[in-house]
Amino acid sequence: MLEIMCGVLPIVAVIGIFFMVAAVRIVPQYKEGVLLTFGKYTKDVKPGLNIIIPIVHTLITVDKRITTVDIPKQEVMTRDNVPVAVNAVVYFRVHKTKDAILEIQNYPYAVAQYAQTALRDVIGGITLDTLLVERESISKDIKELVDRETDQWGVDITAIKIQDVELPKDMKRAMARQAEAEREKRATIILSGGELEASENLRKAAENLSKSTGGLHLRTLQTLADVSADQSNTIVLVTPLEVLRAMEGMGVSKFLGKKKEKPKK
Repeated sequence: MLEIMCGVLPIVAVIGIFFMVAAVRIVPQYKEGVLLTFGKYTKDVKPGLNIIIPIVHTLITVDKRITTVDIPKQEVMTRDNVPVAVNAVVYFRVHKTKDAILEIQNYPYAVAQYAQTALRDVIGGITLDTLLVERESISKDIKELVDRETDQWGVDITAIKIQDVELPKDMKRAMARQAEAEREKRATIILSGGELEASENLRKAAENLSKSTGGLHLRTLQTLADVSADQSNTIVLVTPLEVLRAMEGMGVSKFLGKKKEKPKK
């Protein structure tokens, strides 16, 4: 009998050590869990050292850190019938451990699928111009839509970001032509505005020169001096037509003022 007990004690000791080791569970700081007793929820398990009873208890933990899930590129038709390819990324975290474990089977997959559906619904109800200009507002609308549904799963959506919007090639060319035309329009407006401002300054300068005695002559002489500095320039002086006509009139009047002598027979 003693020999049997001596043979059993080591086995019992090994089994006892095994159960003691199995009963000690350390939960990291970034995780939380729930304790199930014979499959039924008992309590939440916080980070740190926890003692459970093997076979009787089951400990299930989840990561409480922010998780990133990528939404693959989706072909979506906008409200104005333009096909676009859109992909996004979802940032979420578990804020109710019990619900994330007991209410949903695979919450990361469920969040990704619901976000994909919400992205299609929201983009399908807006125009292409709105999608390109108000990307942040659209991301916020998708986040609110997904957050309302996932809250009952114990999941909090922290952000949804639209990463890329891919347009058809013909649409890209049309938008490039539109942008080029818009730039040319702005350049023409700026150029015409500069010419208008320059003409206004010239008008004011002419008025100031006309008010001073000899101002226009001095300006003319200054221009001639600037031009004559380069010997290769040819200076052409243009006389107003009115002056030529006046000179012509004076010559004709003098010629008419002299009486012609009749030839003597």
